[in-house]
Amino acid sequence: MDIVLASQEYDLRLALELLLREQPGAYVVGTASSTQGLLGLIQSACPDLVLLDWDLPGRPSIEVLAEVSSADCRPKIIVLGKDPEARPVALAAGADAFVVKGEPPEQLLIAFRQVSPEP
Repeated sequence: MDIVLASQEYDLRLALELLLREQPGAYVVGTASSTQGLLGLIQSACPDLVLLDWDLPGRPSIEVLAEVSSADCRPKIIVLGKDPEARPVALAAGADAFVVKGEPPEQLLIAFRQVSPEP
């Protein structure tokens, strides 16, 4: 599963990459620190999964979700957000899962397994 990590926070991107390296078949194929970079990566890399920081600089995440949802190669999207109240907004906008930043890593892994294709 090819994955793109999208967060302005370098430490978060690094932590996510280290966590996902432990998952069989998971490959981080790119990182983005802005919505413009993310949309370019999705077009060029056509990943299976995007981990999207809800507070990614650039366009509002709702717009990004709408654009990604209509892309030719539509990846699964897990949104990472600080505010649990953003969950229903993100899911209604097209996210496949929502994980609150600061929750134990196991929560992200549960969401990862839920959106991953069966082997």
